Amino acid sequence: MELVNQQDLDVLLGFLPCATPQAWIDEALKQEEIMLLNHCYLEQCAARSALNLMLRCPDKSDVLIKMSKLAREELRHFEKVYQLLTKRGYKYRMMKPSRYAGLLNTEVRKLEPGNLVDTLIVGAYIEARSCERFASLAPHVDDELSAFFSSLLKSEARHFRDYLTLAQNNCKEPIDERVAFFGEIERKAIELPDEVFRFHSGIPKL
Repeated sequence: MELVNQQDLDVLLGFLPCATPQAWIDEALKQEEIMLLNHCYLEQCAARSALNLMLRCPDKSDVLIKMSKLAREELRHFEKVYQLLTKRGYKYRMMKPSRYAGLLNTEVRKLEPGNLVDTLIVGAYIEARSCERFASLAPHVDDELSAFFSSLLKSEARHFRDYLTLAQNNCKEPIDERVAFFGEIERKAIELPDEVFRFHSGIPKL
């Protein structure tokens, strides 16, 4: 199975400030239950974020159309992850989130239009990192998990592009500086030691 179009993957890796460290992959292979539980929760969060953007942007048809489709896809992903984790004997439960989204969202500007633009850029990073982690994990997990992660890659890659396009379309000036600004925050969240292991966490702290 082709994981993702190589051109799409190259664009994704060119956008993200760093690749997932091997130390995180090694930890993920040892903590399958936590990885799947957190992944399931993050699919809910992704759907909620898309719906929230629809509610706050009733006058922006581009946001409404893209986020409506994205929300439906994320809820389908939630159902699939939920079925997979219950099949493996894990009971779904909420866990303390990692610092990842909080670090990014803390720097979102409070006033419009900056708030919307930054929120969309953060969404792009979250989706891009999810896609990159699926690609990083797929070669190392069992066949069922590998096929599942591979099935999510194309939609997650599209979600990243949709968020980034919406950010630029809703800003009157280039967004490159804001993208780079959040990229440095994202790099630190991924490369620095982290207290907890989660799907978007940094290097496991020994």
